[in-house]
Order: sequence, then structure tokens, then C-alpha cells
Amino acid sequence: MTTPLVVHEVRKSFTMHLRGGLELPVVNDVHFSLKSGQCAVLGGPSGVGKSSILKMLYGNYGVDFGQILIAHKGRTVDLATASPREILDIRRHTLGYVSQFLRAVPRVAAIDVVAEPLVSLGESHAAARDKAAELLAKLNLPEALWSLPPATFSGGEQQRVNIARGFITDHPILLLDEPTASLDATNRAVVVEMIRAKKAEGAALLGIFHDEDVRAEVADQIIDVSHFSARKAA
Repeated sequence: MTTPLVVHEVRKSFTMHLRGGLELPVVNDVHFSLKSGQCAVLGGPSGVGKSSILKMLYGNYGVDFGQILIAHKGRTVDLATASPREILDIRRHTLGYVSQFLRAVPRVAAIDVVAEPLVSLGESHAAARDKAAELLAKLNLPEALWSLPPATFSGGEQQRVNIARGFITDHPILLLDEPTASLDATNRAVVVEMIRAKKAEGAALLGIFHDEDVRAEVADQIIDVSHFSARKAA
């Protein structure tokens, strides 16, 4: 079993420039690793830094100190110091992300929103659309909606489009930010099975799940973020 991602002594704070440069610490000495074929879950109460950790791993947030080591194209890259071009290449080929919020290009059909990551990797448009249709059907999104822009969809429908888009590729590492937050019980069960399938394929997953039942179904490891939180003393 390989370890495609290692987080070592990571520290993060925010500087409040409108408050005279006040430094707001978020997390300190974050350390854990992800193993292929397993799903680790970031646990702890709201506000301890779970989402901040995911955003650092995806390169949306900078890191004050420490290393985020990721196996990418046969070598190890430190995401904490990687260039923007390297981060984009890692996102394209190695590190996927499923947010609970859909940010899609306006006036693009839902099926094409889902298919786009495969097309960008060189898959034919027809084959990518076939895979997108398979995932949208699995997630019980009515076929009548597939040709419509998802900006008009309900929150749960948009989240299913987002899940399909995130799961359509074969990224070896997948970050999940509350992927079942707006789903009903039927579609939560579908997502659980999709996570199990990714694990069986050898992917390493890291997620935030506020639904305790879903967390119990998918978690191989719970990482208690309160141990790293600047608020733990409170």
C-alpha cells in the first residue's frame, strides 16, 4: 500500500491587513499521511480548520511553514512551495477536488460541465459525454436536466453535478469537501458506493463529512483536527 500524500509540520495563519497586520493563527503542526485504497476523514467541531487544511492541500491557500509532499508523475513535489504551473498540472493529473458548491461556466449544459475534466485530459467529447451520462444517471439526476445549465438547478441537483464532475476522472488522490451535505438518503447512499469504488480502484481520499452515518460508512481513519487547531485551548 503506497502513501501518495504526506503532510508534515504545516502551519497556517491569516494576516488581517485592515486590522493593523493582526495575525490570526488557524492550524499548527498539522501532520498526517494518506494511503492508497483508503479514505481518511478530517474530524472535529466546526471552526477548527478542516476546510483550511483541504484548501492548503489543493493549493488555494498558502502555507506559512511545513511540507505537503505529493507523488506526482513519478516524483515527489512539495505543494507548499510548488509554482502555480506545477499546482495546475497536479490538479489536472493527480489531485481531484469535490466541493459542496458548484461553480460552473454559465450557459454550459450539465452533461458538458461533468464531461469537461475528461475532455481536458484528451478524451473524445463523445466518450466523455457517455461517461458523464452514466454518472448523472447513477446519481438520479433526471435526464431532462442534462442539457440545461446547472445554475438553474436546486442545491441538491447542483451538488450531484459537482460530484459527477469530481468522480469522472481517475485522479489517484481525491479531496471531498462535504460531498453529501445537500443530498437525500438515496443519493447519499449512492455517493458512499462511489467512494467505496474509488477505494477499490486504489485512490487515496481525504474528506470532511458532517453526516455521521456517511462518515462511519467510508472512514478508514479519523484525523482529529482539534489537535492542530489554534482554538484548541479555548
